[in-house]
Amino acid sequence: MNMGKSNSTYPVFEMRVALTTSDYERLVKFYCDGLGIEPAAIWNNGQGQALVLNMGKATLEIFDEVQAETIDQLEAGRRVSGTIRFALEVPDLKTAMERLIAHGAILIHAPILTPWGDYNVRLQDPDGMQITLFQTTGNKEQSK
Repeated sequence: MNMGKSNSTYPVFEMRVALTTSDYERLVKFYCDGLGIEPAAIWNNGQGQALVLNMGKATLEIFDEVQAETIDQLEAGRRVSGTIRFALEVPDLKTAMERLIAHGAILIHAPILTPWGDYNVRLQDPDGMQITLFQTTGNKEQSK
């Protein structure tokens, strides 16, 4: 069934991740103010609250346990991620990291230069979600 957005070569038009939190205002402030993003839409349907944040291009990475352990060891020094971890590409890693920390992020590990040439830093949001911020350098020596 075609419901608009025709003539695309992609079988999926958009990926959305839906977070549920017990402290809505805290998490909205963390992601909106911490990343400097204005809501694209605000939904107040019935009794609940929700908003949509445009976060750029979305991709889905699927890791086996060995790869997840490898990435956690590089970025955090130990296995800390659950089954989901955000990885957000930012234009200025230091600025984004400092802004998120100022809005309640916990620094899990200081920034590192990865074997594939990106600068990565591991943070945790106020609800415990692991977040990798990364800044590309253009020096892709080997794949992840």
